[in-house]
Amino acid sequence: MLSSNLADRTERWPLLPWEDWKDTCDTLHLWTQIVGKVKLKLCPPMNELWQVAFHPTPRGLTTGRIPYGTGAFGITFDFIDHVLSVSTSDGQTRTVPLIPRSVADFYREFMATLQDLGIDVAITVLPDEVPDPIPLDQDEMHSSYDPVFAQRWWRIVLQVSLILDRYRSSFMGKSSPVLFWWGSFDLSTARFSGRPAPLMTGVPRFMQLAEDRENVCTGFWPGNATASGELIGEPCFYAYSYPEPAGFKDAPIRPEAARYHAQLGLFLLPYEEARRAAAPEQAILDFFLSIYETGAALAQWDRA
Repeated sequence: MLSSNLADRTERWPLLPWEDWKDTCDTLHLWTQIVGKVKLKLCPPMNELWQVAFHPTPRGLTTGRIPYGTGAFGITFDFIDHVLSVSTSDGQTRTVPLIPRSVADFYREFMATLQDLGIDVAITVLPDEVPDPIPLDQDEMHSSYDPVFAQRWWRIVLQVSLILDRYRSSFMGKSSPVLFWWGSFDLSTARFSGRPAPLMTGVPRFMQLAEDRENVCTGFWPGNATASGELIGEPCFYAYSYPEPAGFKDAPIRPEAARYHAQLGLFLLPYEEARRAAAPEQAILDFFLSIYETGAALAQWDRA
């Protein structure tokens, strides 16, 4: 029984060393941007840009329903069979294999697949939220795909999505669905106080739209560099309160392994610390709840 429990724990919370999977992460990040930009182009806008995000599935990530003409289509990354599938409401399906290939090669086959299905869409080819961006249709540099580490990452994302569902379920105010953001390559949910937030300055317009309401955001980030080049170099759980209330960064947060990152303006809990905890799911949930309780109390949310 002990070995079975250990095997189950390793399956749910596998090792994900950044040095071993960073090349796959960077390539996969850009592949998701190609698909995400199609959704951005065709879906009507929603508050806080919820319409652009992906959703976790039992096998990977999906765009969900994308309107086109008088019907719709959907795109799914399957990290068990390692294929990208495109399905339309008129019954057609096409697949693109997830294999080692350049971003430009993936772009060409994916866009040709859409054309074959009668879906004519043009996207902005410059990637978002990455340092030193290369146009997606010209990027021959990023070309790694290790199916073992891609699946490990997705299994972590799946487990975190289940924890975030539990975290979200106890809140009766406005909260976002559990969403995967292809721009920053992270999974998150946000709770909102109901009050507007001050407009962010010196940032892209999409960030202003995403942070236009006072919120506490919690999620999982696999360690990739931010647009400014900030690199943590390891997978982490993260959480922040926007706008950040006085005293937030110095507040005691559970568990003790959580630390405030001044440059990013948020708390981080290293994945490996949570993975090694006696009860990883509880440690992660405690982190999310601790951040919310602290942020909402310091910002004087009307929690009643």
